[in-house]
Amino acid sequence: MNLRFVEAFYWVASLKSVSRAADKLYLTQSAMSSRIATLEEELGILLLDRRDKQFKLTVAGARFFVYAQKLLELQREVKQEMGSGAPMAVSMRIGAIESVLHSWLIPWLEKLRVDHPGLELELTVETTPILMDQVQRGTLDLVFAALPASADGVRNQAFPPMDMAFVGNPALHKKRNYRLDELAEMELLTFQKGSQPHVTLLDLFKQNRMEPKKVHAISSISAMVQLVQGGFGVALLPRAAVQRLTGFASLKLLTCDKKLKALPIHASYRTDPTSSIVETVVRSAVEFAGEGGGGTKTARNPAAKALKTAKKGASG
Repeated sequence: MNLRFVEAFYWVASLKSVSRAADKLYLTQSAMSSRIATLEEELGILLLDRRDKQFKLTVAGARFFVYAQKLLELQREVKQEMGSGAPMAVSMRIGAIESVLHSWLIPWLEKLRVDHPGLELELTVETTPILMDQVQRGTLDLVFAALPASADGVRNQAFPPMDMAFVGNPALHKKRNYRLDELAEMELLTFQKGSQPHVTLLDLFKQNRMEPKKVHAISSISAMVQLVQGGFGVALLPRAAVQRLTGFASLKLLTCDKKLKALPIHASYRTDPTSSIVETVVRSAVEFAGEGGGGTKTARNPAAKALKTAKKGASG
């Protein structure tokens, strides 16, 4: 039995789509269909129910899916046991929101490349809803977003949430401490409408019975930084991102008299019975974020304590 054909069936069943499985394995849709047909002929059973346009496994296909996973896991174990000890090749399609990109993602990727010289990376920066959809569809292997994804075969790992802070132009915002009512009179910048920071900011004013003068929705941190530098207003950004950006941007952290809700971060990824690469990469990210993201001391991040239990394993 050709295990490449078994792998093809596994991903078709997992992603509930021949075309998405073909994209996952870098095959044409016709090649993927051919592999499934050949496997069906060898087994003497139909694995896919082709009578309906909606994807569906046959009863035999659902049973074989269990065996397919076991066969691929056994193949992985054999390779690990009989391997030559050569450096592990890492081919990953990773997605992240802007907050993660500008905080700890880049230094972590640099460390990952040192640990795994065979790293081959595809990086996508998108909003949380798009990233969740892409990991669910299998077009991304691992995403870092503000919400966990939900789908069969997708696991989620909570990361330390990111402290948020108001950021202004040091030439215009002389005070270090601002009351919320003072900030309400300024033009405020935050992420796109419906995002966690945008909702949190509006809720903060609502809870304190205030109405902000104007809230601008900007999807790009780089754009927000340039607008702040140009005197456009005050931005709500992750503190870790601001600390990294102050090396080449004129920014000033502004303390508010009201507590700001932290931005939750979750890693969502698909399990792969043929390889432990994804789990290895996630563990690397967990350890890096727990150490302060390559610049912020863990002691200053209370949420890092949560990683002591998180490191024990991912939640399904």
